[in-house]
Amino acid sequence: MTPSLDELNRAPLPQALALLDGLYEHSPWVAERALAQRPFATLAALHQAMVQAVRQATPEEQLALIRAHPELAGKAMVAGTLTAASADEQTRAGLTHCTPEEFERLHALNAAYRARLGHPFILAVRGPDGRGLTRHDILAALQRRLDQPADEERAECLRQIHRIAELRLSERFGQPPRLGLRVWDALQALAQHSESPWAEAGQLTVTYLSAAHQACAHTLQTWMQQAGCDEVAIDAVGNVVGRYHGVRPDAPRLLLGSHYDTVRNAGRYDGRLGIVLAIEVVRELRALGQRLPFALELVAFAEEEGQRFPVTFLGSSALAGTFDPAWLDVRDANGVTLRAAMQQAGLPGTMPAIAALRRDPGQYLGYLEVHIEQGPVLARAELPLGVVSAINASLRAHGCFEGLACHAGTTPMTARRDALLGLAELALAVERCARQQPGSVGTVGVAQVDGGSINVVPGRCTFTLDLRAPSDPQCDELARQVWAEAEAIAQRRGLRLQLQPTLRAAAAPGDAALRARWRRAVQRLGLPVLELPSGAGHDAMMLHRILPQAMLFVRGEHLGISHHPLESSTAHDIDLAAQALLQLLRDWAEELA
Repeated sequence: MTPSLDELNRAPLPQALALLDGLYEHSPWVAERALAQRPFATLAALHQAMVQAVRQATPEEQLALIRAHPELAGKAMVAGTLTAASADEQTRAGLTHCTPEEFERLHALNAAYRARLGHPFILAVRGPDGRGLTRHDILAALQRRLDQPADEERAECLRQIHRIAELRLSERFGQPPRLGLRVWDALQALAQHSESPWAEAGQLTVTYLSAAHQACAHTLQTWMQQAGCDEVAIDAVGNVVGRYHGVRPDAPRLLLGSHYDTVRNAGRYDGRLGIVLAIEVVRELRALGQRLPFALELVAFAEEEGQRFPVTFLGSSALAGTFDPAWLDVRDANGVTLRAAMQQAGLPGTMPAIAALRRDPGQYLGYLEVHIEQGPVLARAELPLGVVSAINASLRAHGCFEGLACHAGTTPMTARRDALLGLAELALAVERCARQQPGSVGTVGVAQVDGGSINVVPGRCTFTLDLRAPSDPQCDELARQVWAEAEAIAQRRGLRLQLQPTLRAAAAPGDAALRARWRRAVQRLGLPVLELPSGAGHDAMMLHRILPQAMLFVRGEHLGISHHPLESSTAHDIDLAAQALLQLLRDWAEELA
């Protein structure tokens, strides 16, 4: 019989412990310490209490917990002495049916891992969706993590243990992540659209107005219609817009969205998570027959990444009324203008049509965006959700140091004007300046020796700068320091310096009232609230110019790696984000009723 959370909350301690037996392998102390926090409002709150119990344990207890887990396809599996839960999980992942070659490789990697780290390799083999990783995925994860620093790998083992417990807990109490799984499956389906040659290599690339991009747009259009949106259309810049009407025709609107274009060889969650999650929330409301005192306007923004054309935020800038007419004449790598690309895709490609997309702030309550974090903060805090305090200010620049190209064998070190050494010194200065300001980051992302040769002192180096900070004044100060360092380096080394800003984006603090709504929604799930800034840019930065905005971050796997095929989140974390958005909408609706 499936137990209930209410039953757990009311049960005497021995009975409550029995209900949680085996969630943490051979380690009943985790559940016992967590149960001191009863009653729990949600299953997520119970799981978080167990996470915190392990977090507050001694290093010796944590290591013992890791060592309590069996190796994958190890001696215990062969001998048939695994716990029932572990045996089921390893069977679902196909580890009981390894080929001799796979078993031999697993055995060798397990032995190397244990020899290096002193404990077994831990992986939630049921994976992010709970249905089971492939043996190829498992072997790749073991190979990848074998070389991680010991402290980081031990922390990752504990994160995997918590994921194993989460899956077991969900199954035991009969609460699967229903909405999260729907979103997860839709994201895998959307990723089937990719451009050549990346598609042939099994990689995801969708740049603005490519065939794959247009296929995504039509797929999202169909999904919005099927979910129950009352109006759906593709607008003049390729945004897919769906509206779910409120209880009255003149009801104000709440904008929800993110972008569906990708970087090259991308992950499946950046941007797209927020779109599909909003669609599933509308589907849920429609299925329950619920209308709100405000309309929901879903926007899948056509472009945010700046991959095909040298401009960004094409989709959201049109809604904000900041689309620059000069952008229509920029060209991609093949010489195709933005205007021509639009017209080839069946869009007008004219400024009057684009200008007509600007939203009237008086008709909107604000803008909400759910997004994968793209960083390690939530993973390291072991929290599934975080409220974004602000989107950091950023500045990008292209630069060049020019010295003198000369013979590497005959030119004395004292007579050189080495452009590469100037750039190397600047890169270290960027690191130093950024570290001195809490929350700031600085990157030299591209460094190129023009016409470089093995036996020539570098005479010209081009480079890029990317500077980011939580506020505009802090970003300005970081830029001032970096510019001063660059000029001093050039003077000291006898180099000519060119340094030209190419992009300046102001910080976008989240609206206080909307952030409070996100906080309350997360708290209603029984979760702690963590507020954190976003170092990455988002469509919310553009909407911030005309509407109050606030974002919710969802934890990413693999320490939040993003713009990478490993980018991922779990169905449980996604489900919590969907529940948080539903809670926010319903709370707001009650206030306005």
